[in-house]
Amino acid sequence: MNSDTRPAPHEYPRTARQDVVDEVHGVPVPDPYRWLEDAKADAVIRWDAEQEAFYTADRATWPGRERWEAEVAALTAVDRATPPRVCGGRVFWLRQDAGQEHPVLMVAERGADTEADTGADTGRVLLDTQALDPSGRTALDAWQPSLEGDLLAFQISRDGTEDSRLHVIDVATGKVVDGPVDRVRRSSVAWLPGGEAFYYVRRLDPRLNPGEEQYHRRVWLHRVGTAPGTDALVFGEGRDRTQFYSVSGSADGRWLGIRATLGTGRRTDLYLADLTAGPLERPLLVPVQENIPAATHLHVAPGTGPQDPVWLRTDHGAARGHVVACPPDALHRGPEAWREVVAGRPDAVLTHFAVVSGPELDHPLGLAAWTRHTVAEVTVHDLTDGRQVASVPLPGSGTVDGFAPGPAGSHEAWFTYTDFQTPTRVLRFDGRTCRVTRWERGARHAPEAEGAVTRQVAFPSRDGTTVRMFVISPTGRPDVPRPALLTGYGGFGQVMSPRYRPQVLAWVRAGGVFAWAGLRGGGEEGEEWHLAGSGASKQNTFDDFAAASDHLLAAGWTEEGRVAVMGSSNGGLLVGAALTQEPEKYAAAVCRVPLLDMVRFEASGLGPSWVPEYGSVRDPAQARTLLGYSPYHRVTPGVSYPAVLLAASDGDTRTDPLHARKMCAALQHATSGAGPVLLRLERGAGHGVRALSRVVALEAECLAFLAGQVGLRAPGGAAQ
Repeated sequence: MNSDTRPAPHEYPRTARQDVVDEVHGVPVPDPYRWLEDAKADAVIRWDAEQEAFYTADRATWPGRERWEAEVAALTAVDRATPPRVCGGRVFWLRQDAGQEHPVLMVAERGADTEADTGADTGRVLLDTQALDPSGRTALDAWQPSLEGDLLAFQISRDGTEDSRLHVIDVATGKVVDGPVDRVRRSSVAWLPGGEAFYYVRRLDPRLNPGEEQYHRRVWLHRVGTAPGTDALVFGEGRDRTQFYSVSGSADGRWLGIRATLGTGRRTDLYLADLTAGPLERPLLVPVQENIPAATHLHVAPGTGPQDPVWLRTDHGAARGHVVACPPDALHRGPEAWREVVAGRPDAVLTHFAVVSGPELDHPLGLAAWTRHTVAEVTVHDLTDGRQVASVPLPGSGTVDGFAPGPAGSHEAWFTYTDFQTPTRVLRFDGRTCRVTRWERGARHAPEAEGAVTRQVAFPSRDGTTVRMFVISPTGRPDVPRPALLTGYGGFGQVMSPRYRPQVLAWVRAGGVFAWAGLRGGGEEGEEWHLAGSGASKQNTFDDFAAASDHLLAAGWTEEGRVAVMGSSNGGLLVGAALTQEPEKYAAAVCRVPLLDMVRFEASGLGPSWVPEYGSVRDPAQARTLLGYSPYHRVTPGVSYPAVLLAASDGDTRTDPLHARKMCAALQHATSGAGPVLLRLERGAGHGVRALSRVVALEAECLAFLAGQVGLRAPGGAAQ
């Protein structure tokens, strides 16, 4: 072991380098900072403390940090709500008032009118995690009312770990009547009628598979008030350890659906059981889809019988998605028994679907959400023949999400809308008129933000593929070169859709340009777009990102030396690849909860679940691809790297902080650049959800760091 004594522009804490070399399919792969993987080692604890002190000292020199925090806090101070879930005689929803640290779970009694937004009852707080834990380090991960609305299963976790514990609460009294049940992680819950039992997903006892505690999930039947050790095993035995499962139940409790995916892969195995046809502990699961390379979602309306149609939203037979129908008693025949109801579109990707039926409607309606070049559209279809009967007007060019059909016999559905300037609002769809109105119990104080104009632009990537990007700026045109902040994701089929983000508006209102790129690897143009940026084709994602930066320069939005980049999770991998492949392009970079050591990503966190996306180092060809772009392994001594802030969280159970630690050490050792390389390690937080004040602090510090490197004035301050 030796210490890094090379002179550098910054006096970084000393970091030992070890002579660790792995042989990967005959290729020697050095890993000098392997020792930083053990967060509990005394040496790593000391190193973390030294890096924290270095970060704190550097942060104190950033101009205008307090003004950035005030601006982000002001833009974050909006009310939020989720679409309601109507169960029995009650309405449930999450609400987070402006300034509130965490959402609270609300419940209200329904009036005589069946519409969930009528009646004088404004609701009461059923569950408040801030009251449970005033430190703000406990999060509500998931919740599901019973069919009758008298019980509610909820899951909470602490310190960002997402290792949830499930409890059941009596809605009328607020008394906890069951739990805790451990080893759940945002599990879906399918209640049985009467509220005596539910299906859910739980991991096996970790003692059975040491070192694989995050895997080996199973579907169980749990009876309320009994020990989880007596739960009946329903599904999952003998399947791959990385499989994820979800359960769903029809609103009348008759049908149970089970969905299985290999890790985060999009290939779906799907099963349906009629719970009246067999024992609840051993439901007669009929395969709907097995071993087919397609993502499929099941929709069963209440009152469905064996010969009535159920609907499947699938990309089998339609690259961008379509809706098919099939009666349960024919599902065993597979796709040959499916009948197309809502045809796919060549210009748009089907993202959501909800069935709306009720006695006041002549026919069941299908509410379909699409993205056309990332912008949402919503159409209404007669499900007897698939005919489009209406288009739903939306408030702008934005994103819809959270589709929730009403209760049995309802003509309603709810969904959310947002865009870069509009905070999330809940909209109510009325199947009788095919119109939407704003749900009155949703967010109250959520005005549109001013001072930003959004344009969508298109540009060629390096292989000629057209890529699209939203550019948000003060004027909507490249009038003068401005400091630019470019972000992207490009992975797992996720769509970089327009959403209200305080950090975007804060940057733009300070005079900058914020660019939001839809890269290959995402789902912006369907599954083919996703596959074109995954596995052996992952370099396309990085090339698209580089082309986005080139376009900002060529179009006059910015100028050399004033481009910053930022990304989180898979987007952190993106930024890591960008700054190591073409460091001269960027003045500064923020890498948040990143994945950076692609040779050893399978050895920590949820890494094995991501093999369908990235490939595996165990395969020689895939190992060559991974090593070819692995940011940690591309760091080269003497290169002038941009200023870099790596942000990680010690409770992150998805991407282990070891990635940020090792990359920080490698860059501090290697760079000849003038900008600092910093590590921000947040305690008691995880990959995503955290208290609002912590969100504000993280966003403000990232913006202040980047702004100082590209010459963007802090809000309310003089030009720098």
